[in-house]
Amino acid sequence: MNKKNKDLTVEQKLIMFEDGTEAPGSSELNNEKRDGTYHCANCDAKLFSSETKYESGSGWPSFFQSLPGVFETKTDHLLGYPRTEYHCKNCDAHHGHIFDDGPEPTSKRFCNNGVCLVFKSKI
Repeated sequence: MNKKNKDLTVEQKLIMFEDGTEAPGSSELNNEKRDGTYHCANCDAKLFSSETKYESGSGWPSFFQSLPGVFETKTDHLLGYPRTEYHCKNCDAHHGHIFDDGPEPTSKRFCNNGVCLVFKSKI
């Protein structure tokens, strides 16, 4: 599937298609507080609403819920233990991992690499 966008940076390509990770605290989206939506930087699929974003303290943009049906998951063992990895269903771009330490109502934390997202303000 991999619908790759030729406008991606080297870092975006590494993270989205070679399962890399950006440095914690490096994303400008960590401080984004406006109302809007977050889209896949590769294919522009709408992935998250700003209403589900929260400060997790992890250093990466975090959400307690994605929009319905936008991700596929798989288990990776790259760190020696199982983690749930998620990819954009539309273009197969890697975005991050899902953890069970998020807030209610889902108790989930979608820990997303900021360079994989484009924020679009409602205003």
